[in-house]
Amino acid sequence: MRYGLMLLCALFLSCSLWAQTESDEGPSNEKAQRTYKEAFEYLHRRMKGPALESFKKADKQDGGHCLACQRKMIHYGMELGDWKTAELGAEEMIAEAQNPKPVAVAHYWLGVVLFREGLYKEKDELFARSHEQLLKALADVPNFVEAIFLDGLALARANKDAEARARFEQIVRLTPEDNADHERALRYISQPELARARMAPPFAITTAHGRHISMDELAGKVLLIDFWATWCSPCREAIPHMRDIARKFQGEPLVVLSISLDKDEAKWKDFVAKNEMTWPQYRDGEGFTGSIAKMFGVEAIPHTFTIDADGVLQDEHIGDASVEGKLKKLIARARTLQASKKTEESQ
Repeated sequence: MRYGLMLLCALFLSCSLWAQTESDEGPSNEKAQRTYKEAFEYLHRRMKGPALESFKKADKQDGGHCLACQRKMIHYGMELGDWKTAELGAEEMIAEAQNPKPVAVAHYWLGVVLFREGLYKEKDELFARSHEQLLKALADVPNFVEAIFLDGLALARANKDAEARARFEQIVRLTPEDNADHERALRYISQPELARARMAPPFAITTAHGRHISMDELAGKVLLIDFWATWCSPCREAIPHMRDIARKFQGEPLVVLSISLDKDEAKWKDFVAKNEMTWPQYRDGEGFTGSIAKMFGVEAIPHTFTIDADGVLQDEHIGDASVEGKLKKLIARARTLQASKKTEESQ
């Protein structure tokens, strides 16, 4: 489920209290250590299923005391849709936690698992259970921003818009104005229904020419994101098409943003200049592990995402694709929304 993965990457993988919890060392049991090492060998061979089973086995051999194993059980359990194992990892983390911060983080991660499982299975009961865990996390750490934000989403999924709005108002108070979560929370406060939509991940970047672009500052405009790299032959072949789109819709409520996965900055800048790529350009310089690429779950390029004026993901394509028809419809709606807003402001 790509949307679940996008949401996970955007909101949950950088828990601010994570580094403040107990040690991330592996198991202490000798047999468990061998199994734990075996799990990483599976990962090296890109065999995530067997790796997950080995992490689970190592944790059991270690008497349920292996925090590092539990984290992997949560991560790969969610990625592979093995909800039982992901829940087990979080529950054992809760059982092992001793101090307020580790306890809060453990409850938070069980809330994450249940929330994502709710998205996958479309079960309201799971959102309610997620809310219960997040309340426990916030009982120990009241200003736990990630838990507050996720609780707002869980409450919105339960159609409790007033309570969800109160959570997002907390986010606004706790985060600086230029923070991506701050901007997203403001959008959810004004339009609670968007917290139930397939929203594009909140992000903020500064382009090669110094322009600041934020997902939520673009409210009212359509956004076309193109992930590419100079070393990707299909990407290079698609550049004339992207250039045509940028020129064709110039002056319209549309932003075309190309995000390169190049690690070599000089090579990227030279290529952009030589190919007259004059629309906004950004380099997410760690390849597929770059922060923006991970947010969007990009695993192959060229990969485009079409996002409407409300920030809702409308379409995505791997490979060069004809998106002009979709863009025309979304731009027409954006124009209507802008006209309606101007009318309201003039009254």
